[in-house]
Amino acid sequence: MFASKVGAILAAAGSAVGLGNVWRFPTETGTNGGAAFILIYVFFMLLLAMPIMVAEFAIGRHGGSTVFQAFEKMSGGRRGWRWMGLLPVISGFLVLSYYAVVAGWTLYYAFEALMDGFAGKTAEDFTADFGAFSSDSLLPVFWTAVILAMTCGIVALGVRRGIERGSKLMMPLLFVFILVLVVCSLTLPNASLGLKFLFYPDFSCVTGSVILSAMGQAFFSLSVGLGCLCTYACYFRKDVDLMKDGISVATIDTLVALLSGLIIFPAVYSIPGLQPDAGPSLVFVTLPNVFQQVFGSIPLLAYFFSLIFYLLLVMAALTSSISMLEMVTAYFHANFRLPRPLAAILVTVVCMVLANFCSWSFGDWADVKLFDMTIFDFFDFLVAKFFMPIGGFLMCIFLGWVVDERVLRAEMTNNGTLRSPLYPTYRFIIRYLAPLGILLIFANELGWFRFLK
Repeated sequence: MFASKVGAILAAAGSAVGLGNVWRFPTETGTNGGAAFILIYVFFMLLLAMPIMVAEFAIGRHGGSTVFQAFEKMSGGRRGWRWMGLLPVISGFLVLSYYAVVAGWTLYYAFEALMDGFAGKTAEDFTADFGAFSSDSLLPVFWTAVILAMTCGIVALGVRRGIERGSKLMMPLLFVFILVLVVCSLTLPNASLGLKFLFYPDFSCVTGSVILSAMGQAFFSLSVGLGCLCTYACYFRKDVDLMKDGISVATIDTLVALLSGLIIFPAVYSIPGLQPDAGPSLVFVTLPNVFQQVFGSIPLLAYFFSLIFYLLLVMAALTSSISMLEMVTAYFHANFRLPRPLAAILVTVVCMVLANFCSWSFGDWADVKLFDMTIFDFFDFLVAKFFMPIGGFLMCIFLGWVVDERVLRAEMTNNGTLRSPLYPTYRFIIRYLAPLGILLIFANELGWFRFLK
């Protein structure tokens, strides 16, 4: 088990906080109109995503071993639900395989920043460099292997010596990096335009598509439905207040996302002609260009800003990749009695092979298609559009309709030792609102609501 409540919160927050907060959130905010999108996102975070996260906590802690066994135990011995525990295992292999590729990109860019490799480059140079790097056969694979090796090393050390200790180190560092970057970004020329974009809502841009995108980002940001948080909850002590810790994790996750916006959008608006809806290229093409143009006259400041930003991305990527590897490692460690280091290494090797295929889909294997998608896009499609919503939906059905209400109440109140005035509201959300919200996200991700645009 985690040695302390603080360690449990930081580990769970580290699982939730990742590239989805620092990269995907600004991208979604930029393409969906800014402040109005953020307000809707926070609303769905509190109303739907956080309750599902607490559901994962309840299932995991009640099981006390692995996700695979937790469902059977909490269902009262219904063996059919045991197989629900395989979804996180399959998801873990797939999501870590393509996530590690992007995490490897962040580590490469951090190394380039450390070596002052951005100095003197133009916007065209950054575009060409990213295209050449991402399509290379060997270089991205090498950096992916490095990030996976770092992840494997931490997971192999175990829950307390590896995951908890790593979270206690990396999460405070992540916040230090963020706060330093926010201060720097707010001193840039035209930073007020970025603040206006973030905090002055224009509800005329809100459409049905924007609302569903905000709901989807809330789920994606907390990583609900994958089983990462359920796995970590298996290591929670029995005196942990699940509702209180759920609020803490959601608050940290949302705060990181908002602070990331405070870094990126004032920087983007500091250069005339750049737009906040640059999309996925924002982090690897637009922002390095911004750092050089804004601080070009002060090379040391450009070097410092670039290095800290990409170190921040590496920390965010690592905290999430650790949880992804852990949920698969825990399964093989517990169910096949493999030593933890051996289980972590075997899972890492399989993920590395799959990650090679994902990386090559940007270069030599770009023409290799699965259902008209590259391997990278196919893995992302399976996880984001199927496994996450299906996993979250089944967790709601399981906790709201299958589990004995007395078992759920006992878990949420620590066997009656905690007051829980929000419990009736929580159960209503899990039974009705959350499943409906997930179905809407699922339909939107599959393109069934295109007419709303």
